[in-house]
Amino acid sequence: MSAFGSTSTADEVLAGKDLSGKTVFITGGASGLGQETARAMAAKGAHVVIAARDQAKLDQAAAAIRAGSASDQVDTIVVDLASLDSVRACGKEANERFDKIDLLINNAGVMACPLTYTADGFEVQFGTNHLGHFLLTKHLMPLVEKGADKRIVNLSSRGHHIAPVDLSDPNFENREYQPWLSYGHSKTANVLFSVGLEQRFADRGIHSYAVHPGGIATNLGRHLSEQDIAELMQRIRESAEADGKEPQPMKTVEQGAATTCWAATADELEGSGGVYCEDCHVAPVDDVSRTSGVRSYAVDRQTADDLWALSEELVGESFSN
Repeated sequence: MSAFGSTSTADEVLAGKDLSGKTVFITGGASGLGQETARAMAAKGAHVVIAARDQAKLDQAAAAIRAGSASDQVDTIVVDLASLDSVRACGKEANERFDKIDLLINNAGVMACPLTYTADGFEVQFGTNHLGHFLLTKHLMPLVEKGADKRIVNLSSRGHHIAPVDLSDPNFENREYQPWLSYGHSKTANVLFSVGLEQRFADRGIHSYAVHPGGIATNLGRHLSEQDIAELMQRIRESAEADGKEPQPMKTVEQGAATTCWAATADELEGSGGVYCEDCHVAPVDDVSRTSGVRSYAVDRQTADDLWALSEELVGESFSN
């Protein structure tokens, strides 16, 4: 059992850890959870590489991470996960600049956006949250294989409770678009990707974890209107009432980054993966609770294989080449 819980912070989880010599690659590292994860890990000696779309924002975040961690081991790299060409360019640059990646943290994401499409024509939540990370991980895998104590952490969400991934119509071509439904699809895909990675790379010493960071007020919610926020809070209250619980308070960014840091470093996870973590522990499979647990459809191995095959088809690349 983990000694940590819902109120633990990233610094508390990493207390006593020495990450010297580790290289940590974090998408969405220019703000929010990604930046806090980078700061906490840099403070423990890690070389952190933060990736995001905007170089100016990356520079600001890198300066803040250096100041907050007393570390100068902070690098930046540009990637737009909504463009497969940008993802490929980032992968190429990373392989040229860096020797290895010990911890890959696929943290970036978008939530409940209006219907828009990526540069390659994918619905933007599925395309960014899943497909962009799928292809980036493929291109970074040679560096991960050179790491030690290798782990991949994929940021998911309790939003995966909303729905299974729709493999027949991932881009909403044949049905009405619903922002929250799309978000649920993409977050389920993040869990299934972790399962698929574990199936394919565990025998190489690479283990993968999906993480629900908790409810946090970050710029992830930048697309939400006041009505969207009100509906989200009502959904949270109703879910808690259905489980006979009080609604959990929103987490701070420091608390939100804790489960990511725990999944990336916890000794009790050594040698195993393909699981979903929340509040600094491995969540049970639960198809009933509305406030905790991972849905069985999100950890189903056959569905993970089907999503993997679809993802390779959509990005036009296979992990094996």
